Amino acid sequence: MKKILSVSGTLVLMLSAVSATAPAAVAQPSPSANWHAERVCADVPSGAASCFALKYVDDSTASATALAQGGQAKPASSTPPATGKTPADIQSAYNITGLTSGGRTVAIVDAYGYPNLERDLGVYRSQFGLPACTVSNGCLTIKDQNGGNKLPRFNSGWADETALDVDAVSAACPDCKILVVQATTASITNLGTAVATAAKQPGVVAISNSYGGGDSADSSYGAYYNHPGIAVTASTGDNGYSGSSYPASSSYVTAVGGTSLVKNTSTRGWGESAWSGSGSGCSSVNAALPAAATFGTGCGKRASADVAAVADPQTGLAVYAPSSSTTSSWAQYGGTSLSSPLVAAMYALSGNSGSSTALANSLPYTNPGGFNDVASGSTGSCSTSQWCLSGTGWDGPTGVGTPNGVAGL
Repeated sequence: MKKILSVSGTLVLMLSAVSATAPAAVAQPSPSANWHAERVCADVPSGAASCFALKYVDDSTASATALAQGGQAKPASSTPPATGKTPADIQSAYNITGLTSGGRTVAIVDAYGYPNLERDLGVYRSQFGLPACTVSNGCLTIKDQNGGNKLPRFNSGWADETALDVDAVSAACPDCKILVVQATTASITNLGTAVATAAKQPGVVAISNSYGGGDSADSSYGAYYNHPGIAVTASTGDNGYSGSSYPASSSYVTAVGGTSLVKNTSTRGWGESAWSGSGSGCSSVNAALPAAATFGTGCGKRASADVAAVADPQTGLAVYAPSSSTTSSWAQYGGTSLSSPLVAAMYALSGNSGSSTALANSLPYTNPGGFNDVASGSTGSCSTSQWCLSGTGWDGPTGVGTPNGVAGL
């Protein structure tokens, strides 16, 4: 069952807060009267994770409520939405145009199956002139959580999530190989097992995790995510300042927050502010990152985020994703589910994580000059201002900032 975020009014209120604090140089997108962000994955019980993908949809189209009341579904789009970011946009915004990875592999860990993954990825890459990435040419590999070929059953929400993830990696790093590891269910144990499997595969330099549950202890699950030499990224969540989400709150991962990304007339050509939904917080159970000790996080334990990239669904990515178990279409997606695979792909472009036995989450703090400092926007109210309010230097919504090239990763 899908959940519409805007029904509570929370998303609308937080978007207003961001606009109020954004400088003139960053033109905030105006919410369209007929559009809202819709979660593609349902809430889950303790011990499990929900994916964080958000689909930007028209209120007048086929929500379950509208159909029940006799409404009509808008035909599935056969072309990318005009407002959706393209690979060229992503590469321009983060100063990675022309960079290549030399065929390094980015792993995507998600739950459940997606039978048309290879076909849909082919449509996305063909649309934007990217080289083919198929099983037969060795670019794409799909495994179950144990490294075998017994792929799990289809789940529409998680399939949308997977489509977003592989398209995001393709957008940022067209020559990266992609490994998708599908957990049997969305339990943290099964997802963690999939991460451990991904880390064992040859060529993997980064692993993206666009999901999370409540703040959990590394003493229980940390072994799944502790892989020095591999950049393990995790989305901080889409609920703004509300405490920490695991695995983003793990001391072993790079916690990735989110921004609103719009074109402007600056030298960079783009402006960013903290997206109101970007998860931020202070873990109550996991250790602080030693590399962040001098960054004034105000948190005695693990603070998040570490870095950020575009996540606002209003400024999100054009994605070709399933609309059912057999059909797919174009739509616009966001959430920190977008920012995590983007940053994972940029880690792969840098190649730096494999050259050290240190955890990759230390690199942004060692090289903060390699980031665009995001100094405006809010994710709510909090007792320690930098946990929810963006400003100069480190802040909870965006960490040390968004990548400016890959020198900082």
